[in-house]
Amino acid sequence: MSVENEHEEVNLDKALTFFERAEEVASTDNFDYAIDLYLEGLRLCPDALEDGHAPLRRIGLIRQGKGGKKPTITDKMKHHGGKTSLDEMLNAEYLLAKDPDNLGYAEAMLKAAVAGGYRRTATWVANLVFDANRAKDRPSLATFLLLKDAFRSLELFDKAVAACQAALDMKPEDGPLTDELRDLSAQLTVQRGKYDGTGDFRGSIRDKEAQEQLHAQDNLVKSADFRQRAVEEAKRTASRAPTQENILKLADALVGLETDKGYQDAIKLLSGAWHKYQDFAFKKREGEIRVKRLRTVLRAIKTALEHDPENPDLRQKLATVSAKLDEVALEHYRLCVENYPTDMKLRYEYGQLLVQHKRYDEAIPLFQEAQRDPRYRISGLGKTALCFLLKGWYADAIDLFERALQNSEIQGSQLAKELRYNLAQAYEEDGQRDKALDIYRKLAQEDFSYRDVRQRIDALRSGDSAS
Repeated sequence: MSVENEHEEVNLDKALTFFERAEEVASTDNFDYAIDLYLEGLRLCPDALEDGHAPLRRIGLIRQGKGGKKPTITDKMKHHGGKTSLDEMLNAEYLLAKDPDNLGYAEAMLKAAVAGGYRRTATWVANLVFDANRAKDRPSLATFLLLKDAFRSLELFDKAVAACQAALDMKPEDGPLTDELRDLSAQLTVQRGKYDGTGDFRGSIRDKEAQEQLHAQDNLVKSADFRQRAVEEAKRTASRAPTQENILKLADALVGLETDKGYQDAIKLLSGAWHKYQDFAFKKREGEIRVKRLRTVLRAIKTALEHDPENPDLRQKLATVSAKLDEVALEHYRLCVENYPTDMKLRYEYGQLLVQHKRYDEAIPLFQEAQRDPRYRISGLGKTALCFLLKGWYADAIDLFERALQNSEIQGSQLAKELRYNLAQAYEEDGQRDKALDIYRKLAQEDFSYRDVRQRIDALRSGDSAS
């Protein structure tokens, strides 16, 4: 073992003392102290991803779900920048832990991680930022450009190409960006060529595989033996330390068995933990598992019906499972919104579910509240307008759709198209057919295959209605 590697292991051993203490403290809901402990450990071992950064991220999300306050002005001043890359990274991570949805803090952490050479941490943060930016109603061009450069520095050319392409989609006439995409694609081709030739493929992707395992564990294909071993290990860990994290991991391992018994055991475990500890995190996971399971069963029934569409037993099962899914999902989201009142994502999702069940009056306040979160400011306004449209309040729907469009920065985005389409429908239902036709025409000029725009234009021009 080299002196450098030995030094890293010693530092990790020291850091683990802080990480383990942080978990103990977090289990008592003393999240702020847990965050400080994690950062102390990461100062000793800055690239400790699985033991440090990833669980700190989870703690921050749990803290947020339980109403934890965002950083104060004093916090922001105290943790702004830093003398070294490590200081900058940990200061940004402190702010991110206390405001997990703040993309600016994540970007600052990414820049510092790249500058400090903390490759595994930088890759992990870059993936988080990429997915968060891509999921936004109005993605940031500057963020995609930052990601492009970060991924290039990390020699992750496949991700660099994806980030560059996303930026180019937002700015299609940018010549230098087009040239850069061509260069990155060429570098990716060369890199893949090395993998196909004599290069050390395993060594080259070892870090990437570790990142993907952290990033998308649900996508791993595990053998039955591996899954069973995972359950046994999770049972031993939960038995030694029945913390929230360990119980949830055991439940996930049981579900991962992909058997009826595993599913039932997971539900029983979570239900028991909920009654014992009165921690809603257990009830929330139980609801998520029930909903996911019913959706899986429903898909299987629908697939069977495609092959045997006249089967009365399958049709009855479809109706029964659909009704059960509706019941379980509605109750799950109702409880989540009740227990996590500051989580606007849950309010938005619950609102969408209520719209599917035509419970517009209940959905409207949820969408209005969700607009307090910048991620749902435009889409929440659009969904509120949609509820008014479906209720027959056409003038109010028109006002809100127009307001949403005025505030939508990317007019060619899918969200903007949906807003314009719904606005045209509102005009059409309100009897303002000329205004509706004008919007449909412009949509068709931009995207001729968008939904039923062609049919609506033909119907309006012929004097009929496509509604």
